[in-house]
Amino acid sequence: MSEAAGQQKEAPPIIQVEGLVKEFHGSGGLFRALDDISFQVRPGAVFGIIGLSGAGKSTLVRCLNLLEKPDGGRVQVDGQELTKLSAPELRLARRNIGMIFQGFHLLMQRNVLGNVLFPLEVAGVPRAEARRRAEEMLSVVGLSDKAEAFPAQLSGGQRQRVAIARALATGPKIILSDEATSALDPQTTASILHLLQELNGRYGITIVVITHEMDVIREICTDVAVLDNGRIVEQGSVDQVFRAPRTAAARRLILAEAAHAVEEIRTGKVVRITFTGLTAFEPMLGNIMLECRTPLNILYAATKTVNGKAVGEMVVQLPDSQALSEKFMEFFVRKGLNPQEVEDFHE
Repeated sequence: MSEAAGQQKEAPPIIQVEGLVKEFHGSGGLFRALDDISFQVRPGAVFGIIGLSGAGKSTLVRCLNLLEKPDGGRVQVDGQELTKLSAPELRLARRNIGMIFQGFHLLMQRNVLGNVLFPLEVAGVPRAEARRRAEEMLSVVGLSDKAEAFPAQLSGGQRQRVAIARALATGPKIILSDEATSALDPQTTASILHLLQELNGRYGITIVVITHEMDVIREICTDVAVLDNGRIVEQGSVDQVFRAPRTAAARRLILAEAAHAVEEIRTGKVVRITFTGLTAFEPMLGNIMLECRTPLNILYAATKTVNGKAVGEMVVQLPDSQALSEKFMEFFVRKGLNPQEVEDFHE
């Protein structure tokens, strides 16, 4: 291993969260929105945080730049513990943390260029330098020709690109994306995710993606943490969690599409298997049906992109016979197909 590679491997996490707690007081009493959250994000990663509505995702992302002040724990970003900074120090630290939102949060009375200029003006950047930087960022997101347009004249995807250009304007090391594609149609979502991937590759910007959509995680993230009722219940590489989710919360998110496809099935064990690498070129189902001399009912099949790699996904119905069902399961495990029961996840 080269010296440079060794140094890169040993680089400390750019985000380190330890024992994070956030509580709110309401009419029903004390509510703990985040409960003992701990995770790390390595520099240059695209780190996904996924959970159902109400899991605490937006509260968590707002704690990462202290828009919400935690009630306990530590938030360290780029070597600085944010909870210990003074107000001026925190404002300076936030220049390294860009943020994009589901609702765009653009200034409607300013044109596109003015929106991108805004954080540079707040930071006191000289006018000429700020304009050069804003124009450069509009070029990066493909909106140079919209500089004089106003937000009301733009499509949803174009507004989100303006928001991304604004987040990039101060040259941050980190971008926090809070459900940034949830309000967009599938084609526009794909273009925004592709743009985020390009920014990550071109500038090495660390991106934290908050979402309830597994498709978003699969498409661009390298690592993922599953949030459920204010706690991280599972985390790891996207490939690892997608292929073999360990917790009920992760399985609900990952198996939702498959479960919906088989929601009318009421007899027999229903199992999801995944194919990667060499298994995709081996006639697995043909082999097992020859071995067991029993047909297998295929209920659902698809190919998904997981962190840039194709992964096959299939849901099958096993025979009613317990002996045959166990034989199929043993085959799936032996071949590394990560069988996961689907029946518990019907809505």
